[in-house]
Amino acid sequence: MNKDILKAVIADNQTEVPKYNVIPRDFTFEEFGNYVFSGIRRAGKSYLLYQRMQQLITRGTQWDEMLYINFEDERLTGMGTEHLNLLLEVHLEMYGKKPILFLDEIQNILGWEKFARRMADTKHRVYLTGSNARMLSQDIQSTLGGRYIPVDVYPYDFKEFLAANDILITKNSFFSTENKAEVLRKFNDYFYFGGFPEGAELSSKRDYLTSVYQKIFLGDIAARHAVENTFALRILFKKLAESVKQPMSFTRIANIVSSTGAKVGTNTVINYMEYAKDAWLINPIQNIAGKLVDKETVPKYYFTDNGLLNLFLLDGNTSLLENMVAINLLRKYGRTDAVYFYNKGIEVDFYVPDPATAIQVCYDLDNSAGTFDREVKALLKITEVLECAHLLIITRDTERILEISGKKIEVIPVWKWLLNL
Repeated sequence: MNKDILKAVIADNQTEVPKYNVIPRDFTFEEFGNYVFSGIRRAGKSYLLYQRMQQLITRGTQWDEMLYINFEDERLTGMGTEHLNLLLEVHLEMYGKKPILFLDEIQNILGWEKFARRMADTKHRVYLTGSNARMLSQDIQSTLGGRYIPVDVYPYDFKEFLAANDILITKNSFFSTENKAEVLRKFNDYFYFGGFPEGAELSSKRDYLTSVYQKIFLGDIAARHAVENTFALRILFKKLAESVKQPMSFTRIANIVSSTGAKVGTNTVINYMEYAKDAWLINPIQNIAGKLVDKETVPKYYFTDNGLLNLFLLDGNTSLLENMVAINLLRKYGRTDAVYFYNKGIEVDFYVPDPATAIQVCYDLDNSAGTFDREVKALLKITEVLECAHLLIITRDTERILEISGKKIEVIPVWKWLLNL
């Protein structure tokens, strides 16, 4: 690896980073913490690094004390672990100082975690990002030995999306009819096109989302894992999107995909699903009432962003609503052993053990179709088998408080629930 190339990359980044107009994410950095930020491609992980670097510059830190590298820079093609220490050598040659390290998309360097551990051991402050969920796996966390704070990064939540569009929410925002109408208009965008930061202000959102999906599909999944049957892979994701609200076993997925002519076996499907999870494209949620094997093999799958899911759907409002609720719960409570669904005699869309909340998702709470009775009955039944301090029905527009059989059920529009008003 040529030192002059590394010096050029470092110098170019110092010029470019201050130019970014960063909408601050709702995240507080610990002053002396080392971080691993992991999430789907284009979720805003790099922007968190820019946010932190700009904060430090504002406080008086100079570029001679910071080193930012994006490992997707084509000038770094061929870089391996054996070259990582060269970054420190080059920075010392340029400035003679020990830098704070900002290493973006470091999953591209095989074996990066050993370097990261050594940097923490030598008292460097380090901020890492990656687009692979395995960065937060138990194996890597064991290697890092508790020296880093792992953080899941999702695309914008609704409040961040509004801020990116210059709309700030206060307690008085919805007294004004005009303000409320503007929020609901932006929610419509968020509902159908999701919260990827770079796409928040674009007019051609669908084209942008298509390009993001293709990069994830071709780069993070097909190419990274040398998938030859890309047709079957495309069909698999399409069928997952069309089945977002249903528990799906590996065998059933294999049968559905094979029925289209894209023959795949169960083991291949298992591999494909792992690849998609690693790339943060999909997120499994388990049945809290299921046996151990069923929990692992028959979850429901949700897409990390509504915009990506919507690429596959026609008239998919009910699926988009449930997907949005699922991702917001995972964002708030975590991906591991924090959010479930319930399916044993009755079906409840989501159950969160802490804070003991059962949630039904219903686009249109229409009693004439039996919807009202079905959703309410399931919520009342689940209180007989699980602790439920809060009962919610999240809808597209309906809002009311129900008092039934001594139980309080809050019916709330999804946009208001997202804003936690």
